[in-house]
Amino acid sequence: MGLFGKLFGKKKEKDLDPADLSVLKVDVHSHLIPGIDDGAAQMEDSLNLLAEFEAMGYKKVITTPHVMSDYYRNTTDIILNGLDDVRRAKEKRGLSIEIDAAAEYNLDADFEPKIEAGDLLTFGDNYVLFELPFMSEPPMFNDIVWKLQMKGYKPMLAHVERYGFWHNQWDKIESLKDRGVAIQVNINSLTGHYGPEVKAIADKLIENDMVDLLGSDCHNLNHIGLMQRARRKPALHKVIQSEKLINKKL
Repeated sequence: MGLFGKLFGKKKEKDLDPADLSVLKVDVHSHLIPGIDDGAAQMEDSLNLLAEFEAMGYKKVITTPHVMSDYYRNTTDIILNGLDDVRRAKEKRGLSIEIDAAAEYNLDADFEPKIEAGDLLTFGDNYVLFELPFMSEPPMFNDIVWKLQMKGYKPMLAHVERYGFWHNQWDKIESLKDRGVAIQVNINSLTGHYGPEVKAIADKLIENDMVDLLGSDCHNLNHIGLMQRARRKPALHKVIQSEKLINKKL
């Protein structure tokens, strides 16, 4: 029986009382700066989302706009200027939650020159959040990881559970740790929002204590609703107790 036969053969999980997300303290991976990617469209959207994070007990968010050569050609200046605007607006709104910014870099043709130039927004202990195309593993993946590390960056791979090309290659996911790649999982993957295969991989990453960072990947209020559903999932209850989560140290 394959991985998914084993995982899908489990009894239906029973929802629990909502988990206390305040234990995470910080969310990393969201799209809250208005008008620069597929996240918040207007400042009012940004503020409403920040208010929801504050209500869930978060003390800080480190938002991560997309940086993609084909769609969202965000620069460090664009992101930081947008961050300043959000900070001013949230102060006027009276929100106490802190907001900082890094980025979610797509592994495309523009990523390597940014590494070479040292022009990357980081968080924590020099972590760089990056994502892969969803169709197939890029042939330069290993080379990019090595170049990040040689420049003193710590690679953090976004939503590892969502890469379908690895769903039947668990050894490839395990090898990320061997190469020094930190693993980020989306909270909403635990709801089945991205499909049962994605949920199965997210659950297995948690079962095997392989998650370094939990992120909301929040783009809009629908994602907040999914987070509220995720709070009842046993896997979330388990993973937020982990003292290795980087969220708690930011």
